[in-house]
Amino acid sequence: MTSPALTELLALAQTTALTAGELARRRRAEGVEIAASKSSPEDVVTLADRETEALIRGLLADARPNDGFYGEESTATAGTSGLTWVVDPIDGTVNYLYGIPFYAVSIAVVEGDADPATWTALAGAVRNPAIDELFSASAGGGAELNGRRLQVATGVPLSLAMFGTGFSYDSVRRTRQAQVLHGLIDQVRDVRRMGAASLDLCSVAAGRLDLYYERGLHPWDHAAGALIAAEAGAKVGALGNDREGISLLIAAAPDLYATAEPLIGKLFSEFMADDDI
Repeated sequence: MTSPALTELLALAQTTALTAGELARRRRAEGVEIAASKSSPEDVVTLADRETEALIRGLLADARPNDGFYGEESTATAGTSGLTWVVDPIDGTVNYLYGIPFYAVSIAVVEGDADPATWTALAGAVRNPAIDELFSASAGGGAELNGRRLQVATGVPLSLAMFGTGFSYDSVRRTRQAQVLHGLIDQVRDVRRMGAASLDLCSVAAGRLDLYYERGLHPWDHAAGALIAAEAGAKVGALGNDREGISLLIAAAPDLYATAEPLIGKLFSEFMADDDI
């Protein structure tokens, strides 16, 4: 794909994320109403999630009617262009519900199906309207935060690394994830659990976290954030040579990744069941 095409895709992701982020911010200020629960009573969707996704879907369809769409809150549709937009209208919905200013609109466009194992991510944007931050990246074009170039932290030893992670809504799986965390906590500087995967990945890109790992992520959770982290110099994958996916995602500078990945893999094999996703 030519550079002008990537530039256009990135600009569309950015402008759509800004517009959708403003809607989400406005609805948060007006008061949040829960529309439904999903995997558990704790896993909620708000009316703003649905309204924001509908807005994003409409804007993208108007601009690129032949592209596919894969969002968290609506039915996926295939396109004829070979490109698919992978969207989380409000990542960090529980934070959003509680008024915690760590939530985001995440929009990525990928070449191929909405499968991290096979797609090629082309451009993405992650917007946190609560604190006026827009992260973005295009393939081969680097990553930025509000126009400032991003670079992951390198040369950080495991003992001084700030880790980020997330937990399942299922209490049994969450307990097992806590066992993994227990095996890591005395070997790193500290651990943060902030509740929005897209922003956690962007935090790696910005050097706010040194490493992020999580199991159970869906494509819309990480499509944009993983590209932003990678374009800032992170290695993004799973165990061994596996690509990131629902079974595991790890993102860190390559040197720290090489040190931490075997340890994370060992702990997951000890404490996590195959269906803990």
